[in-house]
Amino acid sequence: MAHNESTTDQVITVQPPSPAHTDAKRKVSIVTDPVERHGFDNLAFEQNPKRKISQTSDHSEIGPVHRKSILHNTNVDNDSLQSHHSHDAKTNNGDARMKKHSTTESYHSRANAKDDNQLEQSWIFALCMRCRVPYNTPSWEPKHWQKVCPYPLCPSYRQFANLLALVLIGVLIWVTAYAIIGDSAAPGGQLFGLVVLTVAANFGGWIISLTTLPRLIGMLLVGILFQNVGWVNLDGDFSHVTAELRKVALVIILTRAGLEMDPDAFKRVYITILKLGLVPWTVEAVIIGVMTHFLLGMPWIWGFMLGSIIAAVSPAVVVPCLFRLRTKGYGVAKGIPTLIVAVAGIDDAASVAVFGIISSIMFSSESLGFQIAQAPVCIIGGLGFGVLWGLLSKYVPEKGDAYAVPIRTLMLFGGGLLAVFGSELIKFEGAGPLAVVFAAFVSNYFWCQQGYDIEDNPVATAFEIFWMIFEPILFGITGAAVKINELEPDLVYLGLGCLVTSGVVRIISTIFIAFGDGLNWKEKVFVALSWSAKATVQAALGPVAMKHLTAQSSDEERTWADQVLTICVLSIVLTAPLGAIMISITGPKLLTKTKQPHNTDGWRRSHRPSLRDISIIDEEEEREDPEDVPDKSTINNTKTNTHVTPNEPVYTVTNPKGVQVLQKQPQS
Repeated sequence: MAHNESTTDQVITVQPPSPAHTDAKRKVSIVTDPVERHGFDNLAFEQNPKRKISQTSDHSEIGPVHRKSILHNTNVDNDSLQSHHSHDAKTNNGDARMKKHSTTESYHSRANAKDDNQLEQSWIFALCMRCRVPYNTPSWEPKHWQKVCPYPLCPSYRQFANLLALVLIGVLIWVTAYAIIGDSAAPGGQLFGLVVLTVAANFGGWIISLTTLPRLIGMLLVGILFQNVGWVNLDGDFSHVTAELRKVALVIILTRAGLEMDPDAFKRVYITILKLGLVPWTVEAVIIGVMTHFLLGMPWIWGFMLGSIIAAVSPAVVVPCLFRLRTKGYGVAKGIPTLIVAVAGIDDAASVAVFGIISSIMFSSESLGFQIAQAPVCIIGGLGFGVLWGLLSKYVPEKGDAYAVPIRTLMLFGGGLLAVFGSELIKFEGAGPLAVVFAAFVSNYFWCQQGYDIEDNPVATAFEIFWMIFEPILFGITGAAVKINELEPDLVYLGLGCLVTSGVVRIISTIFIAFGDGLNWKEKVFVALSWSAKATVQAALGPVAMKHLTAQSSDEERTWADQVLTICVLSIVLTAPLGAIMISITGPKLLTKTKQPHNTDGWRRSHRPSLRDISIIDEEEEREDPEDVPDKSTINNTKTNTHVTPNEPVYTVTNPKGVQVLQKQPQS
């Protein structure tokens, strides 16, 4: 009797789970060590594709639910077979022996399971699953849809209906445009060619995305193909239209960069962000300017203008790659993915601002004093307009308005267009891009105070939709500006030499400048490699110099403008896929995988990373609270002093401290 009392004293009392999760027939052994959880227990870790989860598992509701494929043999279902056996065992006069099947039936069951496993691991099945889009909400389907379009070989009805709606909308817009514009919108016209190029670029981007490379690579290659095969002609008077479309795309790019910036995070690590954002950017821009001056014969101002374009990092390439790494837990503890995206936004803002100031000086016909005033006036004017427009967004519209989100989106977009086109009109081009970035930044600051989540900002979601429309337009017309038969071989290999040299120097400078930021050498190398991808800013600004040329421009200026465009396109073709591959390959090798479950809800709701979770910590610092570490003595005492009666239903319960304890099942 005394022994039983001592045993009761050692057992930690916990509340039993609900009867819905209790199985009286199941025996659970005593576990003496904390259970290490993997897979679905930790959303920050990579899912194991070979892990089998039963329908009764607590994890079966986590993640997208996959229906049974037609590639499976539905005649044999192991789970249902076992449940049928269990039912027979319960109802057959209490006899627990299962009904035995013939050897032939058992053989066919194993053979079918083997064939299903091989089909699931085939490349056809993997390709079909990559083409399908998972949805978090229930999807309605016509009655016989699965018979006509079986899963997963055909798209779901939601995907089909979405595509059909887009096609119908496109046809309606084209018919309306043809009725208004006329021949330009007819087949063979320049506007019709631009529409066809955009649709083809979007399709090419989708094909490239199946290889996990950035979509923009396929869009750029489609534009180059259309131009050199002769399927599109965007020269002549229509070049003015493409130039304006680039400016609209630039407004979208800069607005998205401003909406990603978190003021609270900047207060904590602003030195790190500015240091890693501006110093390597300056180094690469200077290297490009010096090398193009001596190797290609460009004037200094043309070389530094090209350097300001090339030094920008592309979030369109970096963000998807970092999203995949972050969901697997790599670099999460120190906020490395978020830090990289933040610095990429600083790079874009610096590149566009410096490019605007330099181009204003280059193509200005005003006096010397006016040109000297370009830099300070552009900086002060851009910052002032951005702050005022962002402050206005705090009060207009009123935050409780039912249409606050669309009104805020249109006001921010309209303010950005006004800043870019207006600054160009008054001959201060550098002020517009700065105004766009700071208007988005200040607006986001006030909206977050009013309850918006920076990781799930509805205004930022609207600009993602805008970017989905303008991305194929931007990269399609950029690729269509490249004429392969007019390229000089010397320009190609000398341009590639400048790009490779400047990229290597930037990587080395980033590694050495990242001292005192709590990053080890492997993490510094990864951060430096991740900033090698170029795309969006190069596509938006590369052709701008050529559009500034007039009929009075000299042949040398046209040659230099053509060199700027060619090197920008080479930088996209070379660094965008290379940067994506390096991030994907080196991330798991150079970054530390988190040991604790990490909240990635914001990243799972949206692909937009933010600065909110930046936390530069020492590598040796443990993420576990010492109070949360299980006490081994308590576990041992629980093991040695707990007596379990044979044939008595028991189960284990993990308390909040991680200790495995025993609790008898309550009698029904």
